[in-house]
Amino acid sequence: MNTELGTLRTVYRQEKNAISEGLRTPAASTRSIRSVLHKLSRLTDKHLCAIRTASGLPAEVALVAVGGYGREQLFPASDVDVLLLLPGTDTEAHAHLKTHLERFIGACWDAGLEIGSSVRTISECVAEATQDVTVQTAMLEARLIDGDAALFADFQQQYRASLNPKAFFTAKTLELRQRHIKHEDTPYALEPNCKESPGGLRDLHTILWVSQAAGLGRTWRELAASGIATEFEASQLERNEATLSLIRAKLHAISGRHEDRLIFDLQTAVAQSLGIQSHTPVGETMPVRASEVLMRRYYWAAKAVMQLQQILLLNIQEHLYPNNAALKRIDERFWDKDGLIEVASDDLYHQDPQAILATFLTYQKSPGLRDLSARTLRALYSARDLMDSSFRQDPVNRRTFMQILQEPRGQTHAFRLMNATSVLGRYLWSFRRIVGQMQHDLFHVYTVDQHTLMVLRNMRRFFMAEHAHEYPLCSQLASGWDKPWLLYLACLFHDIGKGRGGDHSEIGAIEVKRFARQHGMEAADAALVEFLVREHLQMSTVAQKQDTSDPDVICAFAQRVGNERQLTALYLLTVADIRGTSPKVWNGWKAKLLEDLFHNTMRVLGGRAPDAQSMVEARKRDALVQLALSAQPHESHKALWDTLNVSYFMRHEPADIAWHTRHLSRHVGSPTPVVRARQSLAGEGVQVLVYAPDQADLFARICGYFDKAGLMVVDARIHTARNGYALDTFQIASEQLHMHYRELTTLIENGLPQAIQSKEPLPEPIKRRLSRRVRSFPMVPRVTLTPDEKAQSWLLNISASDRAGLLYSVARILAAHGLSVELAKVSTLGERVEDSFLVQGASLANNAKQLQIETELVQMLQE
Repeated sequence: MNTELGTLRTVYRQEKNAISEGLRTPAASTRSIRSVLHKLSRLTDKHLCAIRTASGLPAEVALVAVGGYGREQLFPASDVDVLLLLPGTDTEAHAHLKTHLERFIGACWDAGLEIGSSVRTISECVAEATQDVTVQTAMLEARLIDGDAALFADFQQQYRASLNPKAFFTAKTLELRQRHIKHEDTPYALEPNCKESPGGLRDLHTILWVSQAAGLGRTWRELAASGIATEFEASQLERNEATLSLIRAKLHAISGRHEDRLIFDLQTAVAQSLGIQSHTPVGETMPVRASEVLMRRYYWAAKAVMQLQQILLLNIQEHLYPNNAALKRIDERFWDKDGLIEVASDDLYHQDPQAILATFLTYQKSPGLRDLSARTLRALYSARDLMDSSFRQDPVNRRTFMQILQEPRGQTHAFRLMNATSVLGRYLWSFRRIVGQMQHDLFHVYTVDQHTLMVLRNMRRFFMAEHAHEYPLCSQLASGWDKPWLLYLACLFHDIGKGRGGDHSEIGAIEVKRFARQHGMEAADAALVEFLVREHLQMSTVAQKQDTSDPDVICAFAQRVGNERQLTALYLLTVADIRGTSPKVWNGWKAKLLEDLFHNTMRVLGGRAPDAQSMVEARKRDALVQLALSAQPHESHKALWDTLNVSYFMRHEPADIAWHTRHLSRHVGSPTPVVRARQSLAGEGVQVLVYAPDQADLFARICGYFDKAGLMVVDARIHTARNGYALDTFQIASEQLHMHYRELTTLIENGLPQAIQSKEPLPEPIKRRLSRRVRSFPMVPRVTLTPDEKAQSWLLNISASDRAGLLYSVARILAAHGLSVELAKVSTLGERVEDSFLVQGASLANNAKQLQIETELVQMLQE
């Protein structure tokens, strides 16, 4: 038998590879994918029957395919789920079959068929299905491969009799919601699971499962015949199922494993296997990657599935649970159907296209409404082609859209619903271009349209009292803002120019200016929104990359902003925007930087020009008050403060000055380093104080210690006192800080002094693997070294893909050239870094040395 199984194994692999090989080329298409999956299923059937014969499994055992294999949709690396159905009522009564069953299952594995097997009688199948909806679902698609046909027929009859369509529908829809939540409730993840993510194949399976359980049909055409779907919807479902199936099959074939995720590593290979190539569209300057085309194709298919599954599941629900609730008339066009908006007639939108946007305005104005009915969703889906150029130019539609923006509530849900039903992109044609648009900046984790709606949601929450605790300053500013809709409009347009090449802020400003003109906005309102879209990146750039303790930086930013109204709006948009990029990007330190910049700029715009001397005296007074509260001896501060100059007091808050003084007043001139750590006043992370005799490689040694400890520096304030001592403050972040804060501070206070005093050469940076995102979307590093406006120091800017040890690697190069760091701003944006350093050193006076420093930095970043 072993020889026979070896032959079966070889033949099976050869025949399976022959079928799968075609999936790696553009020859495989949406028209052929069903045939490919059917062939893989039938091939498996044939070999299971051959193995049965070779292993001597008795004919009284029915060999049954279940799950995806049962519906003859076997993907190259899918599980082969097999039920070995026994006669009688108890498997214990079949002890004589035990050896045969074990031999068969072992033979399957020996022959290269990695089956998932279960051995049950009919009664055990029914009992197990009653307890576990997953088992119940797998058996729903049972198919006889070989064996006792009468036994299988009896199984089907008893299984069907035990199936409760209503309970099954409830269980599967709850399962669907849980699965959607697990996958962030969006089909637009950058690495979606084409089977499990919202809009994936599992959504389509769920429709067919519940319809089959309800006796409404097993195929899309049968669902159309039973009235659950229209013929158009059935054809759309077939087309999108084929698209998703083809992508999944190619993922399996190309990866050589059971991989259902469109991970970055595979996106380009899958795209090329579909015949998609990178190209530059006519009239555009920015090339479009093959992976970007693939992902947009996937997102559009997933979006269509999301729309259609909602329609069909609502229809099946109404079939199972007839709703006898009375319809409440809203107006002549819409009814309230138990909290759902119901169109008065199926052809409402064809007879009155202006009712399309009115649907969402009605939704906003009626607090009791929670969604759209299946009939309304179906009417919108079939009315998409009505939203053409004349629809967009209709003055009534323009007024309705403005009303949606200006309503006192409901913008977040209304615009999300408009996007989900494809209405938003068809009315705002420029928005349509960013639907499903990926962002290859290692910063955003959402597609452009989803990020935009997330920013709108964040902005809307500033105006809702129940969310005031989240961002108190933003909520306070929002409470005094007179026209929230202007900010909502800025959110919609701030990234609308993405993916076209050039400066997306400038493109967006042009688009929103055109919108304002078409919609009759007042000149002042139009100017404000145009300003916000054009400048929406400026505030975060200044806060995170420039020395905001410098009065000249604040004055220049204030001049660019212009007035207090524009500053307030820009601050709100900046916070909403950063919060909408990625959960990892926002932190308490970034919040403090932006808030400080806002307050300092507001003072300048209010006529209080920054006076360095008065600011220093004010900070000293506040610090002395805090010192007195901690019972510090009178004038104990003088020994330290006499060694510090104006720049120190300009760059540190009174609380930091008081903290430094408490710990250093008795250690001025100490020959050994003093290191203290505390929980950051920003609410997240740890602040570390270092006081030590200055040395050329001090900054590099400190960064090397943090790198080895797995800690990330997000800000560094470097100061050299008059007595030649360095007084540096570092803001440190780590994912584990909240878990062992006390242990960590103790570790830093004991370990860092030893690292500073080490006489060993600076160690090489620790080599760690790059993340998949960084490998898949490599970023061309940028290094600029320019003198500051006062020609006293040099500003070094670095933009690159993030990686472990990056800051230490930079610090080593600066130390090797004798450069001292006065200020470091380390900004991590997702998996991209934007670092700025204020540096000094004699080598910067030499052009050749400058070029050498820049070259070494670029080479390091490219390694």
